[in-house]
Amino acid sequence: IIMPPKTKAKDGSAEVIPRFGRVGNNLKMGIVGLPNIGKSSLFNLLSESAQADAENYPFCTIDPNTTRCAVPDKRYQSLCDIWKPPSTYPAYLHLVDIAGLIKGASEGAGLGNAFLSHIQAVDGIFHLVRAFDSKEVSHVDDTIDPARDLETITEELCKKDLAYVIQQREAREKDVKKNPTMKLPPLFFTVMDKVQDMLENNQPLAKGCEWTAPEVDKINELIPGCITLKPMVYLVNCSEQSFVSGGNRYITKIKDWVNSHGGGLVIPFSIEFEESLVGLRKAGDLDGEKALLDSLNGRGSVLPRIVKCGYKQLKLMYYFTAGEKEVRCWTVATGATAPQAAGVIHTDFEAGFIKLECCSYDDFMEHNKGEKSMASIKAAGKYRQEGKNYIVQDGDICHFLFNKAVSKKK
Repeated sequence: IIMPPKTKAKDGSAEVIPRFGRVGNNLKMGIVGLPNIGKSSLFNLLSESAQADAENYPFCTIDPNTTRCAVPDKRYQSLCDIWKPPSTYPAYLHLVDIAGLIKGASEGAGLGNAFLSHIQAVDGIFHLVRAFDSKEVSHVDDTIDPARDLETITEELCKKDLAYVIQQREAREKDVKKNPTMKLPPLFFTVMDKVQDMLENNQPLAKGCEWTAPEVDKINELIPGCITLKPMVYLVNCSEQSFVSGGNRYITKIKDWVNSHGGGLVIPFSIEFEESLVGLRKAGDLDGEKALLDSLNGRGSVLPRIVKCGYKQLKLMYYFTAGEKEVRCWTVATGATAPQAAGVIHTDFEAGFIKLECCSYDDFMEHNKGEKSMASIKAAGKYRQEGKNYIVQDGDICHFLFNKAVSKKK
């Protein structure tokens, strides 16, 4: 997974470059690609429903379908097995199925403007590309060429961003002309020139170069609505046969294209295989399921990895609360302080925050003796008290103390 570039701070420590886009707990990934490549089928598989009409013709999805899918985590399941509470609540990835784009979408072709506005509303993108041959499933361009398809979608997203960037630039330059006392800083021109050059060359902004912290801040200020600033995961939909054999003649070309456009995470998988696996499970065919999984030589379904990667691309994480009544995952933005994490449960928790009592999941599992309590963790000295500046870590098991009187006053 691509991490933000790091520079050296004045004290010599590594300085993490600020992220593009909004920071929040309820962020969404959108599934994007050409028509007829399996977007709605993937959406159905991930949401374990039949909400999207997975039909074999373009534009069958016009209004975006939204769902959520549980983030698979053995840690969460282990806590549920120990506490056995009546209520359990995993972490969820929010997912949007966006209709297929075609060439010319940025100029309105194929309901393109509406679709592009749907993409602008999500926080990260699963870019699905077709890498299988089939006479039964038509292709909008008649032939199978994943690199061309990737170029088509990227070109449309860059064109949409370019029009938006030019509009924002002209508006600010116009304001300056109206007011002689106003002056745009040099960084404005440096950033906008670089952005325009990248978009004109079909290079996504998020991955096309290494941005400095001031540049990232300026981009977030000036052009926060750019689609190509969003984190992107490339999902390659192969046939079941090529997925099982582990060989696909399109994969190398796809990876070469991705590397030439800033790099990124490429995940080959097969919707056909995943649908076969789901069908066997629903039918209760244990022998058939085992035979199908055995054909992968230990690899297994890729869907859990897709969900986890989408969640991480959005810079999300979660902590646990665990007790007799409930085991629950609470989603927060990576880097959240203890009061901010408490606020996810209730705003009163953040307003009246006193302290956090917590331990790491690993410490809990190492010292817990199968008990429904923290006694053995406390005895081992692994149960900590943390203040308002503590950065909550992924997998912390938390208990917040807060002042009810303070929260009521606020």
